[in-house]
Amino acid sequence: MSSIFIHETSIIDKGAVIGAGTKIWHFSHVMGKAIVGENCILGQNVMLANNVILGKGVKIQNNVSVYDGVFVEEDAFIGPSVVFTNVKVPRSFIDRKDQFLKTSVGKGATIGANATIICGVAIGAYAMIGAGAVVTKNVKAYSLVVGNPAKHVGWVSEYGQVLSFNVGEIATCSESAEKYKLVGNQLKKLS
Repeated sequence: MSSIFIHETSIIDKGAVIGAGTKIWHFSHVMGKAIVGENCILGQNVMLANNVILGKGVKIQNNVSVYDGVFVEEDAFIGPSVVFTNVKVPRSFIDRKDQFLKTSVGKGATIGANATIICGVAIGAYAMIGAGAVVTKNVKAYSLVVGNPAKHVGWVSEYGQVLSFNVGEIATCSESAEKYKLVGNQLKKLS
């Protein structure tokens, strides 16, 4: 526990698993059945519900509630004030906890500030969700989506750089020099 930092204003319920090197900042709450991987950062006012799983190296910025059934793979970034939902048709007077839908955020994906993720979707590895986007359907790996509802507008590298090319051509990341190729409607990283 010595390598874990938990701010004195945060609440970690009994049973929660917190990985080594993780930092949990002001006014956050981690419920008892949540699992947080190593070297994660939870910003101010972050809530992790039961049955939330965060892989190692996940960063969640301020004012984010992550609800039951959300799985975030390693090295994903969740921007400030991102909204996750867990029921498609909520009503305060009807208990629909048995209708919580699973939502997954792929390895290395980025979700921009104030985006809304409707439950039941899968966001692919290294995808980039633009600030304020409303994600209502699955997002492919390396896809750049923006708007309401979110629409695919391009492809990004693992470093988050927008790639430019035509089908069949090879694109190079401007930051890492890694090569990518569009095969059908999927982006493939070349080794």
